[in-house]
Amino acid sequence: MPSLKAIRKRIGSVKNTRKITRAMKLVAAAKLRRAQDAIIAARPYALALSNVVSELAEVAGTDAHPLFEAREGNRTAIVVFTSDRGLAGAFNANVIKKVEAFVATELPADAEVSLRLIGRKANQYFSRRNARITSFDPAPTGATALDVARETANRIVDDFLNKKVDRVLVVFNEFKSAISQTVMIKQVLPVVPEGGGAGAGAAGSAGGVDYAYEPGKEELLARMVPLYVQIGLYRAALENIAGEFGARMSAMENATKNAGEMIAKLTLQYNRARQASITKELLEIIGGAEALKG
Repeated sequence: MPSLKAIRKRIGSVKNTRKITRAMKLVAAAKLRRAQDAIIAARPYALALSNVVSELAEVAGTDAHPLFEAREGNRTAIVVFTSDRGLAGAFNANVIKKVEAFVATELPADAEVSLRLIGRKANQYFSRRNARITSFDPAPTGATALDVARETANRIVDDFLNKKVDRVLVVFNEFKSAISQTVMIKQVLPVVPEGGGAGAGAAGSAGGVDYAYEPGKEELLARMVPLYVQIGLYRAALENIAGEFGARMSAMENATKNAGEMIAKLTLQYNRARQASITKELLEIIGGAEALKG
């Protein structure tokens, strides 16, 4: 049985750990609120942009912009979002497992897969496995998310236009709630506009009515489609940031609870050991007193 001193020392260590995990939980909760506000603020703009691109694509046709071009090649680029730090439960591991499962089951055996990694955890994992890493950037924060999305969008658009890749996917944790994040795989290129269909394009196809565009549809698409790709990555970055804080808050809450349970068990063990020590001393005293009487 451990000594009383060792048990006291361990109780103190666990209490210090509980203070740290409780503080990390509070910090994550505060940052999560700001991250949620950023997602809510970005959604209306992203939705409006998606509708505009969808309507323009229906009117002008998907051959009006090279980023709409669907190809039969097997060169696939995957943009992977993870965090820079751990202590977030299975947040990063789920993304990595999803990427590996997708490559193993959804892509042909001869597929050429390249990775654009955003977040140190993904880079640490895939660099040890000799994966083909095209680029690596640290995980974005709320202040740098737009810059990271813009730079990544420029890179993948250049690769697609120069026919270095035939398809680009993004893998990230979609924020559902503080205790729930879902790993998502979405196609970024070629662009497949979401939503829309109820505006100019639908009117043009149903009633022969079309809007007057200034400048022309092609010029608008030339500006809007790359922006659509950028905003898609920006939303993925924001979702991943919020998901990280939610996962860390949940993990630290569980760690704090486990630390409390461990302290209770160690305290019980300490009290039992202390009682046993006192009982032993009493027996020794009584035994000595009886010996003196005899």
